[in-house]
Amino acid sequence: MEPEVIRDKEAMRKWSRTMRSQNKTIGLVPTMGYLHEGHLSLVRQSLTLADVTVVSIYVNPGQFSPTEDLSTYPSDFSGDLSKLAALSGAKVVVFNPKNLYDYNEGERKKKINGGGEKKVVSCVEEGGLGHETWIRVERLEKGLCGKSRPVFFRGVATIVTKLFNIVEPDFAVFGKKDYQQWRIIQRMVRDLDFGIEIVGLDIAREKDGLAMSSRNVRLSDEERQRALSISKSLAMAKASVTEGKTNSAELRDMIIQEVVGAAGRIDYVEIVDQESLEGVEEIKSGVVICVAAWFGTVRLIDNIEINVSL
Repeated sequence: MEPEVIRDKEAMRKWSRTMRSQNKTIGLVPTMGYLHEGHLSLVRQSLTLADVTVVSIYVNPGQFSPTEDLSTYPSDFSGDLSKLAALSGAKVVVFNPKNLYDYNEGERKKKINGGGEKKVVSCVEEGGLGHETWIRVERLEKGLCGKSRPVFFRGVATIVTKLFNIVEPDFAVFGKKDYQQWRIIQRMVRDLDFGIEIVGLDIAREKDGLAMSSRNVRLSDEERQRALSISKSLAMAKASVTEGKTNSAELRDMIIQEVVGAAGRIDYVEIVDQESLEGVEEIKSGVVICVAAWFGTVRLIDNIEINVSL
């Protein structure tokens, strides 16, 4: 049986409060849909923590800049429901709102789209969708992905805050593939006193080591093979650290050489402290090596945690 789908935010809030009145705990797994095994592992984790789990499926316009096209993000809503049905049964509810940023939808559509039913535009565009309030985790959002995507994390933090306020969960589960995002949400929850436990789950990988991502479907067969250079170079770097090589510049150069040698275009390779996300010159404590690279038109991210104490 497919999970119940709730599309209205007030209905979602009412459902959550009904669960609370029955002394049930609630887990939340925020997604943008096109679910793969990585997403499903997050749902499984949530089901071990909470009595019921809400999976949000919402392509968030707030994290797309005006130059990024929301319409290119892959979607298979019926497939998502089938995967969740096979996984969990009645313990999962899907929250699939139409637009969490448009507060005067009819009038706003006339102004933006000339009255036509065109695609939803990013709310960071001029005129936007009537949304003015943003959440920023100012220091943690600046580096890594924040350098090339300056509005991305304010969009992430804002939509997650909105989901927290609507769903009112006890737990929220995030994948560590989006490592910076996970740390930003942790810090936001701490700073704003949300009574929610944030759980981070290790990266789910394909059998050949490629980090699972909804964007992988856009890779050609050749690009996919070349993209394996990211996970392979991260594993090589970790092995080098265990052998005593702890100079960050040398490790970065090794990763860059491997990825560029496989025809990848580097966005960044950074070795940073696991909590502060500040760069380190020498590895003396727990770090995470983060990589973002382009293969064809697809931008991929990956990382590996290294826990040492020197």
